[in-house]
Amino acid sequence: MNSNADPLDALDELDDAIAAAAFRRLVRHLRHRHDAQNIDLMGLAGFCRNCLADWIRDAGYEGDKEAAREVIHGMPSAEWKASRQTPATEEQLARMQASVAKNAQE
Repeated sequence: MNSNADPLDALDELDDAIAAAAFRRLVRHLRHRHDAQNIDLMGLAGFCRNCLADWIRDAGYEGDKEAAREVIHGMPSAEWKASRQTPATEEQLARMQASVAKNAQE
């Protein structure tokens, strides 16, 4: 995904504390809505909980990939997968691939 921001983007002017509070609310919402599967998020929006974990690492989080996923999932990722994740269908995988392809176009 292209991370080059528009120089006039008001998002860059948003106070970091407000942005952090909104991010935490998003993550907690996703923790609550475990019925929203990662594969479906990827198919619709081109990102999922694992992407958020990658993004916090990109932003400077010093933990490894597993630690970052635990921050986002609120539990170890193996436990999250076992208790929350359902097998992906071929249709879900196809939607995800089409959606992720749009990320490269930004």
